[in-house]
Order: sequence, then structure tokens, then C-alpha cells
Amino acid sequence: GTRIPDGNGKTRPVRPGDFLVLVQRRSALFAEVIRACKTRGLDIAGADRLKIGGELAVRDIAALLSFLALPEDDLSLACVLKSPFFGWSEKALFDLANGRGKQHLWAVLRNNRDRYPETVEVLEALRDTSDFLRPYDLIERLLTRFDGRAKLLGRLGAEAEDGIDALLAQALSYERTEVPSLTGFLSWLETDDVEIKRQADSASDQIRVMTVHGAKGLEAPIVILPDCAKRKVVLRSELVPMNGGLVWRPRAENTPDDVKQILADQREAQEEERLRLLYVAMTRAETWLIVCAAGDTGQGEDSWYGLISDGMTACGATETDLPGGRGLRLQAGNWVTPAGTPAAPKDRVARDLPAHFLTHAKPAEPFALPLSPSDLGGAKALFDGDSLYDEAMAKRYGRHVHLLLEHLPTHPRDTWAAVAPDILSLDNDPPDKVECPPLIAEASAVLDTPSLAPIFAKDALAEVPLTASLPSLDGQRINGVIDRLVVAPDRILAVDFKTNAVVPTSARDVPLGLLRQMGAYAEALAQIYPDRPIDTAILWTKTATLMALPHDIVRLALESDTSS
Repeated sequence: GTRIPDGNGKTRPVRPGDFLVLVQRRSALFAEVIRACKTRGLDIAGADRLKIGGELAVRDIAALLSFLALPEDDLSLACVLKSPFFGWSEKALFDLANGRGKQHLWAVLRNNRDRYPETVEVLEALRDTSDFLRPYDLIERLLTRFDGRAKLLGRLGAEAEDGIDALLAQALSYERTEVPSLTGFLSWLETDDVEIKRQADSASDQIRVMTVHGAKGLEAPIVILPDCAKRKVVLRSELVPMNGGLVWRPRAENTPDDVKQILADQREAQEEERLRLLYVAMTRAETWLIVCAAGDTGQGEDSWYGLISDGMTACGATETDLPGGRGLRLQAGNWVTPAGTPAAPKDRVARDLPAHFLTHAKPAEPFALPLSPSDLGGAKALFDGDSLYDEAMAKRYGRHVHLLLEHLPTHPRDTWAAVAPDILSLDNDPPDKVECPPLIAEASAVLDTPSLAPIFAKDALAEVPLTASLPSLDGQRINGVIDRLVVAPDRILAVDFKTNAVVPTSARDVPLGLLRQMGAYAEALAQIYPDRPIDTAILWTKTATLMALPHDIVRLALESDTSS
């Protein structure tokens, strides 16, 4: 590989950190140099100054954050859909948005979830967490869980990573001084035009690209000046200082002589400043100075290229074939570059690490999901061959009766007929008007039965969630809801409502699946109330009767094997 002097009379291989690329201003060339280096896989530090809001990747992320903060922001949502996150075409976006009237774009998208299921799923998942996640966590979830980083880099190239990482760093920094709200972060990001200045020294062993002005005080073995072509002096200010005040700069043909003189002085001052910057740029190089230009290189003082070319010619430079074509070369000393092996990367030395850093994490143990007591196996109903309901209809009917039994007792008796339809409307699949009367009649008959009054007393607990690990099921965890729980000083009574069309005549005729369910409740409650007996019973709503279940029957049912 190419070698350069090491300062001790020997030579060493060239490393990425030896290169310093200096431009006169942060123009398109500045970004293209970084892009070209990253495209070729070179180790480059990126821009020394980064305006976060101007980065395309950051603008895509900010558009998504704006939509999450305000779903009615149609423009932000449109930008998000066309961004690398979802990659919609112009036609797809037009088809969705056209003819929607006054509807917001998000409402139209949700109504078409069958056509765009993945897009709606991701956006809803992010919206569900946007109210409580910090901006940093929200961005990180977008980039990692939903592959946002990979999608952005795939579309925008590796150079987009600088903006993404800078945005994450600023999100963390924002949290140190402000309440980390999404709207606050967006406002801060938009109004402050955040610019990051990054340290650019050779310790990181990366190619550095920066402006000449920003390189003051730095040195590098190899300095490249890529934009030394002819450049006009442009006075950008429309105001001209004159006689202690300011005047508007007139058109060239109407400019008075005294104003022309002031403008000429300003141009001369700028040219002198450029010469000073040229001196800074040339003196950054320790070993090689490579000067390049594209387009009109100018002559003499027209450009840095002309000035340096004239100086090299005066010092005896010779024409040489170079990678970019014929050029001038001026050298001093011995520049023989023998082949050699590249130096080992700087600071990459073997270290003794604890064993856990060298061992892969064990696969996560499968997590056993809890079972519902109603899913422990066994039949749940008796059949007489005349049932009018299939299983789905029977479950739906049972849900409706359960709703009434849960909520009607909290209302005065004379209002039940009026409030029952509102209660039934709480179900995901509410009954229609024709279905309501038999439901209300069955629930009312149960609640009007005097012997059942203790079950619906005010001190009885309704819809009691219960979870426990059951020894009878080898530690299997169950998770269920008891319809009514009566906690008395001398006993515990668990009651489950059943709307079966065929009611058994005795506890021994109760279907095995129901007995196993009540057995699971009994064993779980025994862990909570070890000092009191646990009783279980089924309330058959069709006949408004309470059937007590002997403890031995439900225990044996729970321990029985339903696989055979």
C-alpha cells in the first residue's frame, strides 16, 4: 500500500485518519464527497456541522412524529406514506386522497385497512404508544421494531445515518432540559433549526471533511482541496454602510461613485479573506497537498487553482500522469512507496473480557400462557336433540344474559325494562329489538327469585378476576372471571351463571367441562382464603335455580384426564 513518512526517518502505511478534505463552503460538493466515500465503503467521519432539520431522513421522521402528534395533519401523513417507511407511489396516494371530501386522510386510510393492512397496522401501533413514550423511545421504536433505519438507509444511502444518529442524540439532550413531550420536541426541532458541531480530530482514524474555516488549528498528513476553481466574489447584503448609516444598494448602472468605492472595498476585503483562507488550507498539510478543480479553473488570482499552479510552476513543478489526468507535481525528498501490508487499525487491540461478553445469550424460555378455566377440557352442555341454537348463538345468548345479571341489580326494579337495551348495547354484538324481550324476561326471573337474593346483594362481588397456579394441573396457571363471589366470615361461595338450554337434574349430571371450571375456581380461592371452606355453585338461569356442587365432585373432575 501507499506509505508516507512517519517523522522518524521511516515510512508507514496510509490510514483513513491521514486524510483531511477541505472545501470553501458547504455546497453540494461537500455532501457529494461524503456520499461518494460512504458509497465506496471508506471509513469517513461525516460532516463537521450538521443541520438536523435539513437532513432528508430527519424530515421523514419528523413528518411521522407530526402525524402522531396530530392525526388530522393530512400533509404530514401524505409525506409519511411516500417516505421510505411505506414507499407509496404518487398514484397510490392520489387514489387514496382523491374524492375524500372533507374527510381527513387518516380516517380514509383506516376505512380502507383491508387494502393497506400493513400500513394501518404500523401507524396504529405507533399511535397507541405516542401518548406515553418519550420522543427518543418513539423514534427508536420506529427505527428498530418497524425497520425504519434499514428502510431509510436503503433509499437514502449510508450517509443518512449521520442525521438519524444526530436526531437520536438531540432527543436525549432535549429530555435533560425539557419535559419530554412529543409536541414540545417537534416545536423545538422546527423553531431552533438545530445544528450539531462535531469534534473532528484524527484520533478516530476516519477521513474528515470540513470547511477551511472550520479546520483552523488542525493538521493532517494528506490534505485535499477539491473546489479550487474560479469563484466570483458575490456581495450578498443589500445594505451598504455609508457615513455611519445604511443605504440600499442600487442597480449597477445607477450606483453613485462613492457607493461604488465602498462596494469595491468590500470585494477587495473578501478577496483578501479568501487569500488568508488559502494560506490556512495549504498549511494544514503535513506531507501531501492535493489541489483539484472542476469547470473554469481561471488564471492567476482568479482562483486558488490558478494561484497554486503559478506557484508550483515557479518552483519547478513537472507535469505528471495522475489518477484524474495530467497535472503538476512538486515534490521534495525521496517518495519511493514500497509495497507493504496495511497497518493494524488504531486502538483495536485484544482485551481480556469477562466470559459473559463472549457468550451468546440463551434462547428465551417459552412462556406458558395462562388457561381460562372454561378451556380445561370436557363437555359444557347437555343435548336433547331439540336445541334451536348452535354453539356460537348459545355463547352470544349467554353473554347477553350475563350482562343483564351483572348490571340490572344496580338499577331500581321499575327501570329494568328501560335500561336493559342500553346495557345490552355494551356487547360487541348487541341483540336487535326482537331478541331483547326474552333476554330481559330470563334475567328478571332470576333476579326476582327470593332464594337467590343473597347472591345479588350489594356486598356480593360481581365479575371477580382470578388468577393462580394450580397444583392439580402441574402448576399450570389459570386466568378467569367469577360471575359472583360471596365472601362471608364462615365460608366463601363462588357462583357461575349458566344459560344452558338443557338443565341437569343433579350435580352428578353436570357436564365435565363445567365441573372442571368450578374445580379450578375452588382450588384458586383456597390459596386466597385457606382459613375458610370454599363452596361452589351453578346458577341455571333458564330455571332460576342454584345448584350446589359437592367439593369432592369438582375436585375429582379437575384431577381427571380429559384426553381419553
